[in-house]
Amino acid sequence: MYLHIGNNYILNSEEIIGIFDIDISTIEKRMRDYLTVMQREGHIVDAAEDLPQSFILTEEKVYISGLSTGILKQRSI
Repeated sequence: MYLHIGNNYILNSEEIIGIFDIDISTIEKRMRDYLTVMQREGHIVDAAEDLPQSFILTEEKVYISGLSTGILKQRSI
């Protein structure tokens, strides 16, 4: 099954490790540090057309999405 995360990005749902709310997750310093390292190493893909609301973690990349976790959950069913 596939998941459309916005801005013409489609991910294979088998590759997805987790879907996280960006506002809640980035409160934790370790998560901010992790995302900073991933960005520095070029593993962040920006699929958000507007304000980012969530991020999708896969084994190789982190995809930033403008869609909420609730919408992504509905699309994954």
